[in-house]
Order: sequence, then structure tokens, then C-alpha cells
Amino acid sequence: MPRAKLTGNLSLLSAALTGLEAQRQRIDEQIQQVRALLGKRRGRPPGPAKPRGKRQLSAAARKRISQAQRRRWAAYRHRQAGAK
Repeated sequence: MPRAKLTGNLSLLSAALTGLEAQRQRIDEQIQQVRALLGKRRGRPPGPAKPRGKRQLSAAARKRISQAQRRRWAAYRHRQAGAK
């Protein structure tokens, strides 16, 4: 650029620079917001998985499961006997 035009455009360039810096500030804030959203993870926190203990069933639950399985086997045997 020739020097004669440069002195006339200094105020225009200064205003453009101010606008671009404001735009960069807004973009940086939006980037921080997106990074914050990405940082929020649902579920387990990162790290090694802890071994779970053995599930404990109550006596009543074991009895209900047992009775349901007996009913399923009885129905199965009934269907097998009817097929023969």
C-alpha cells in the first residue's frame, strides 16, 4: 500500500481491528461454553471401574423366582407330554 492511502485509512483500520477483537472475544466465550458442556459427563466418573459386590436377594425374592421357574418347567413338561 502506498503511504498516502495508509494515513487516510488508519482510522478505518483501527475501527476494523477493534471490531475483530470484539468478535474474537465473543467467539472465545462461546468456545469456553461449549468446552464446559463437553466437560459435563453423565454416568460414572472417569477412572478405574470398581468391582461390584455380589447381589443379595431376600428370601422372599428367591422363593418367588424359584416358584416361577417351577411353573415354567411344569408348563414345558405339559407341552412335551401333549406333543407325544
